[in-house]
Amino acid sequence: MNLQMIVNILGWLLIFDGAFMLVPTVTGIIYGEKEALAFLPVIGACVLLWFLMTHKKPASKNLYAREGYVIVALSWVIMSLFGSIPFVLAGSIPNYIDALFETVSGFTTTGATILSDVESLPKCMLMWRSFTHWVGGMGVLVFVMAFIPLSGGQNMYMMKAESTGPSVNKLMPGVKTTALALYSIYIVMTLAQFVLHLFGGMTAFEAVNTAFATAGTGGFGIYNDSMASFSAYNKMVAAVFMVLFSLSFSSYYLLVKKNIKAALTVEIRTFILTVAVLVAIIMINVTGIYGSVGEAFREVFFTVSSIISSTGFSTVDFDKWPELSRTLLVMAMFVGACAGSTGGGIKVSRIVILLKGMKKELEMMIHPKQVKKLTLDGQPVAHEVVRSVNVYIVCFFLVFAVSLALIAFDNNDLITNFTAVIATLNNIGPGLSKVGPTGNFAFFSYGSKIVLIFDMIAGRLELYPMLLLFNPSTWTK
Repeated sequence: MNLQMIVNILGWLLIFDGAFMLVPTVTGIIYGEKEALAFLPVIGACVLLWFLMTHKKPASKNLYAREGYVIVALSWVIMSLFGSIPFVLAGSIPNYIDALFETVSGFTTTGATILSDVESLPKCMLMWRSFTHWVGGMGVLVFVMAFIPLSGGQNMYMMKAESTGPSVNKLMPGVKTTALALYSIYIVMTLAQFVLHLFGGMTAFEAVNTAFATAGTGGFGIYNDSMASFSAYNKMVAAVFMVLFSLSFSSYYLLVKKNIKAALTVEIRTFILTVAVLVAIIMINVTGIYGSVGEAFREVFFTVSSIISSTGFSTVDFDKWPELSRTLLVMAMFVGACAGSTGGGIKVSRIVILLKGMKKELEMMIHPKQVKKLTLDGQPVAHEVVRSVNVYIVCFFLVFAVSLALIAFDNNDLITNFTAVIATLNNIGPGLSKVGPTGNFAFFSYGSKIVLIFDMIAGRLELYPMLLLFNPSTWTK
């Protein structure tokens, strides 16, 4: 274990964490808010620790798989621990566990909140909440790798540990170049949404917060009704971009390179088809609730986009929809977005691989001597990928079951507990019942909040990095 290199990279992460806090600090200065001063001591602490942790160069810069997993897991924990302090210092969220819950929810792009009145927060704190979504959406270490030299090609271990989906490959020679390409696409798409919202009559503050929260598929709103008070145009813009940010950024890169056939993968086509089918069924199911077909389509498309992308914005109380619609939304929470996107969930690619694997095994029961390879987009899927998907599903439901049992000590109803774990483990945000779109997570005990905090980070990092922290073999030489 290269501990010196781990400390060095965590030090670099802290200086970037401090730099990120300049955004809400400047926001507070613009609006004349004294709460912005709460960021300054944390920025100072980040700078001091960065100096102490990076002034001595590591004897070896070698990084391997276990260092990559450890760095990624500790990065998200440390970033959240520091990022929550301004909420406490400003008095916006006096309790540290609550502040940590809110911050983790921000960085992991979950969007679950303990706040019942977000409109009472200073604008600098609202900006910090939304900006944590944008920072966490593409991945913090992906951002760091785009701007600082680490250890050459071995950086891919960290990119794979932080990125979503069963596999991650370099788009171009060099991890730094790949990270820059991904972030360039991310920034352009965020700016495009921001401009479109301005055309729709949003103020600059509303537009930038909405774009940040959508880009990271996070869903923190700046109003108590989330996005319900915005115009139909702005709702549709957000809904479309929630779908766009749910697609693989590798596909966008291929589109830029005019390789359309390679960009339209089975996963992309399956995701778009799933959204279309869900919208059609739920629209039929909610007939009569809305005054027109157009209104029904807008509300259903927005809600389906929000849930399956794991964003968590809301415009209606979908907890009051018929049982079929609510059931389909819960199923969409499990499926989630595409691999390599900013969205959460199990990921469409994993679902496709599992279904193809199931079909293959059923056919082999009838013809046990046949040789048939599992393929995706015309390419054979490596056995290691299939095994990884199977192990992931086992880990997912194990963490889900343990978390559900632990928060059950609070004696809340099963639907609340069930969807609270789904919403945090899949980084969705709202669930049903007490944690529905009109509720929040404040009523959970501190113990349950810590469990859900773990779920949010584990879900964002696809389980393995957080689970490996507790594996003794990770730390043995």
